[in-house]
Amino acid sequence: MSSEGRGSAGRAMVIIMVALVYLLIHSNRVHGATYTVGGSAGWNFNTVSWPKGKSLKAGDVLAFNYDSTLHNVVAVNKGGYSSCTTPAGAKVYQSGNDKIKLVKGQNFFICNYAGHCESGMKIAVNAV
Repeated sequence: MSSEGRGSAGRAMVIIMVALVYLLIHSNRVHGATYTVGGSAGWNFNTVSWPKGKSLKAGDVLAFNYDSTLHNVVAVNKGGYSSCTTPAGAKVYQSGNDKIKLVKGQNFFICNYAGHCESGMKIAVNAV
């Protein structure tokens, strides 16, 4: 085999390696980050201030961990968030381990069990 042939194979390998490194570096942008709502305490009372200081992006995932016999998660609009009510057609999550991808703009979530939202079991997140 000539040295020219080996050089071409070496360049091809370098190009492949550079492309793989590029994909690995930028794959986080495609999948987004995952945030556990409420931290180690999980989705519970008084989580209303949990989003403060966080820079959340569209495509990031919120992990809601909770006891499904005591709570749920409901994706609501601003009115539902403000009044602690569940609008018709709202998506209700009840697995106790829900993963919800943020959309660009305002995202609102409440627990609609009696009195829970009013006790601070709600969050409003602005994803950029």
